[in-house]
Amino acid sequence: MIVVECQQGTPEWLAARAGVTTASNYRIARTLARDGRTPSDTARHLAFRLAIERISGVPLDDDAPETWQMKRGQLLEDDARILHTSEIGLRVKPVGIILTDDRKFGASADGWIECPRLGPGGAEYKCLIGPKELEAVYIDDDPSKYMDQIQGNLWLSGRKWWDFCVYCPALESINLHFYRQRVMRDDDYIAELVADLWKFDCMVEEFREKLLVRQARREGREFVAEAADELGVDTPY
Repeated sequence: MIVVECQQGTPEWLAARAGVTTASNYRIARTLARDGRTPSDTARHLAFRLAIERISGVPLDDDAPETWQMKRGQLLEDDARILHTSEIGLRVKPVGIILTDDRKFGASADGWIECPRLGPGGAEYKCLIGPKELEAVYIDDDPSKYMDQIQGNLWLSGRKWWDFCVYCPALESINLHFYRQRVMRDDDYIAELVADLWKFDCMVEEFREKLLVRQARREGREFVAEAADELGVDTPY
């Protein structure tokens, strides 16, 4: 595991994510088309973007404008961390980004927590504004939309539990502005997640090799693509 100590949203953080399938995209990476067998268009587009980033070494969307939702989340995250710390009585340490040793997969945890009783844990903060997402959390106690991200963080960090938290200032008048649900590490879930992520990574590498083959032809030379069995993974999908 590689830990890059940097503040989220900084140029250093963006550079560390280039070409990396990050936890916030694990759900997309696993989505399938309607046939239930082939990758969805959204997954393919993500794979192609990552292939370009692995060649260039820089984020493809580095110059993309920051959405107001992203700015709002960054502004509210510190408030969420303070509320979380107060509720559990433990320090939540900010973390930059953690990567696998091959830098193919990563996660930007919102915090790590050391608990004498439960062992090492972490935190994910969401500042949701969509009524559909808020209803799923506040009425149904259902964080399944974010489970790939949560268990992905647990996989990469090796930690034992994760607090999924939602901060919604609009509900402060009824004292429901901070929501927390503790999620324990699920090794069976993680095994399925990792298997799907490796299939997705094969697609990223296929796109990367196709681009390099095109470059080689343009330059009048031969490019020998790396065989799937040499990568140590199955042919994707």
